[in-house]
Amino acid sequence: MVHEATPGVNPRVGAPLRGIDSGGPTGLQKRVEQEESRKMTSNKKEGGDPRIAIMGAGPGGLCMGIKLREAGFENFVILERSPQVGGTWNFNRYPGCACDIPSHLYSFSFEIKPDWKRPYATQPEILEYLEGVADKYGMLPFCRFDDGVASAAWSDERAKWILRLDSGEKVEADIVVSAIGMFNSIVIPEIEGLETFEGTLFHSSRWDQEHSLEGERVGVIGAAGSAIQLIPEVAKMAGQVHVFQRSANWVLPKEDTPYTEEELEHFRKDPNAAQEVRDGIFEGIESGQAFYDGAVREDMEATVREAIEVVENPEVREKLVPTHMWGCKRPLFSNDYYVAYNRPNLELVTEGIERITADSVVTDDGQERKIDTLVLATGFSSIEFLTAIDVIGRNGLDLEDAWKDGAQAYMGMTTAGFPNLFMLYGPNTNQGSLITMIEWQVDHIIKHLERMVDENLAWIDVKGDLQAEYNVQMQKDIEAVEPWMDGCTGYYRAASGRVVTQWPKNMTAFKQMIAEFNPEAYETGSI
Repeated sequence: MVHEATPGVNPRVGAPLRGIDSGGPTGLQKRVEQEESRKMTSNKKEGGDPRIAIMGAGPGGLCMGIKLREAGFENFVILERSPQVGGTWNFNRYPGCACDIPSHLYSFSFEIKPDWKRPYATQPEILEYLEGVADKYGMLPFCRFDDGVASAAWSDERAKWILRLDSGEKVEADIVVSAIGMFNSIVIPEIEGLETFEGTLFHSSRWDQEHSLEGERVGVIGAAGSAIQLIPEVAKMAGQVHVFQRSANWVLPKEDTPYTEEELEHFRKDPNAAQEVRDGIFEGIESGQAFYDGAVREDMEATVREAIEVVENPEVREKLVPTHMWGCKRPLFSNDYYVAYNRPNLELVTEGIERITADSVVTDDGQERKIDTLVLATGFSSIEFLTAIDVIGRNGLDLEDAWKDGAQAYMGMTTAGFPNLFMLYGPNTNQGSLITMIEWQVDHIIKHLERMVDENLAWIDVKGDLQAEYNVQMQKDIEAVEPWMDGCTGYYRAASGRVVTQWPKNMTAFKQMIAEFNPEAYETGSI
């Protein structure tokens, strides 16, 4: 799906900051309309109009922008590295890409879509939804595409952030909101000879849409999140597929029968129907947490073992059974993965990869498999968060040094030593529906911004001792979650062993925690 820029709006410029024209007549007209709307609806106090830079135009960045306008803040820019909105749903376009949270919940509460085609929407429909949200709520003129943030440095003297963009341009902002989340740095495996491969090579999140796999010999390295979705689809096209699996994962079946036209019509006509489904999904997730409930976890594992029985080859079946506890790694969902191994052109390889040659993959047992296209389904470095770029805070503090033992923050949104910097989907906030969690975080951040304007504050910075106490308790709570202590590495854990991605309670507990707004938790400086 190709993004089409709004007529008259330069997709590279959009509306960077107040006072900078957005382009042609249509862009100018929209800016005039937005200014009139701001005059009529603004509830900002007269204390100032802070310049705000949002990093990323995915769900988090869009939600932040929409809520800023709702609160009367118009002086902001959304800086996006890609040519369009969508975030991870723009980058990830591999065959079979879909959400693993039911779509009635994986959507904004203020923009409920009644007619999702199926319970677990696929990437094209999710991207279309996000594009529609961006257009409906007037976010496109605020977006600057094809120019992401390469680095961010805080000026103690001026109490401002200096952002250096990929283009080399510098942008100043009073406040920065990072909406780059967890899935921004792809993982390229360190395998001997990978750089010598002469066939077609790409990462699953950078799928080559122009390349045909018809009749090819395809190697897929990885058997986790993206792999279990793309492998069944690739096997339908390729002549032969070799899946190189390091360890098996729990892949749960899901209730994903496409909605009938009658059901869709019911959703469209009854404004409460979609909300009722949404509420039911939320309650189901909140009450059925297998991470914390051993009985639920055993049921999950039993369901997966039963699903694996569809695989006809007993040796392959055995290789697909995980050795870790459900929840130790990211839980996965698919109705097509296991049955795909009954195809004669799909091979599961569990021997380690020794090296890669110009046209093959050689495993530890000495076997060489000829490959035309190699797909790296090796995921993302989910533990980096904002260290995916260079960030320098107060007194020259490097975020890499501040987070040397792993990413940490206060309530997942602010981190000591980095004033006026807020994060969406930051450290230890991964739980349930990402979009639901983000909405609550945005509401919390808006409270900070309103306080800063009301009190004429130049900056706020969470107190280091309070953040430390918060994270000590966080790790204690995490240690009480049995599956996360089952010896798995990666995804959840930093090199130090700290779990830096997960929120160890349910979504409701997070909402209740951040609803308590405590100004005393922050150092401040006046304008």
